[in-house]
Amino acid sequence: MEGEVYNLIVDGSIVLASLFYCYGVGLFIGQGTTRFMVLFPVICLFLCLPLNLHTMFLSSLTSFFISLLGTFKLVLYAFGRGPLSLYPPLSLSHFIFTTCLPIKILSNQEKSFQMITKNKKSLKDYVPPILLFIVILMAHSYKYRLHPLLTTSLHAYYLFVLLELFLALTTSLSGYIVRVEFEPLFDNPHHATSVQNFWGKRWNILVSNILRATIYHPSRSIFSYVVPQRWVSLPAVFVTFLVSGVMHELVFYHLGRLTPTGELTCFFLIQGVCVGMEIVIKKTMGVRFQPPPIVAQTLTLSFVMLTSFRLFFPSFLRLDPYGRVCREIMAFLGFVKSGKVLSPIEYACPFT
Repeated sequence: MEGEVYNLIVDGSIVLASLFYCYGVGLFIGQGTTRFMVLFPVICLFLCLPLNLHTMFLSSLTSFFISLLGTFKLVLYAFGRGPLSLYPPLSLSHFIFTTCLPIKILSNQEKSFQMITKNKKSLKDYVPPILLFIVILMAHSYKYRLHPLLTTSLHAYYLFVLLELFLALTTSLSGYIVRVEFEPLFDNPHHATSVQNFWGKRWNILVSNILRATIYHPSRSIFSYVVPQRWVSLPAVFVTFLVSGVMHELVFYHLGRLTPTGELTCFFLIQGVCVGMEIVIKKTMGVRFQPPPIVAQTLTLSFVMLTSFRLFFPSFLRLDPYGRVCREIMAFLGFVKSGKVLSPIEYACPFT
């Protein structure tokens, strides 16, 4: 455990020094290919940083915030776009926070206040899911008596609640340090009326916005030379989901150091094909293709869940995420209680 803390300090120092460098590059080199080439070594470094960590909690944070979001933000910054490229330019502290965390600096106070009021949840909004999460967690010891489909559904709910709660906590703490507006991670994904609506506007909105700016729009521009304008979005969507699949493979490798199986990439490619089919149907049938909302929501959620049960969660559960996180929490609590630094593998999780 002591070695892990040391590795975390090393990684944090590297990130801080790299962002000092990137900020200086932005001051002296104009946006474009030259700035990108100068920032490229930092982008490669950020992709490898999680390999220096071994605990599930720390490696997941580093992989998601630095390797996934941070690298894409720096790519956008290289070409004068994205949350790091505002006018007037960000201060150094705001630049660092915006790169490392899922936040964006307030640019218009009145408009931002309205957006915060719309997106922000109060504490009471989190009480029901937290209570349900605790009840389900206490019943986790009976998982071997449950149908595998129901067990996987519980894992999906764990993941959803943990991500939402952690991102809410992170952005709230950041708001006390710098005046920022958080980007919500979810927008009631169970209300999605189509696969396109699910992935584009409701699930993991933060990553969707980043991929849209870094992959989708550039792909549209490239394919517009060879594909008719009416259908240019189809290959762009496919490439975007392909990149998303590859990045998820990388994140999962960071977490478990297991050889990628390709299941995650296949999962996202299937989603991309379905989004493409949806685009074709809408363009050919227009307003005539509008099933009742309850029907559309049921079909969308069923499709996403069934495909994720077959391709996404098997890869996720091979990492033993809940057992590892549980043991890491127990190791931390043991350190607080006794002052002894022990490895998480020396603890047994009571919920697994």
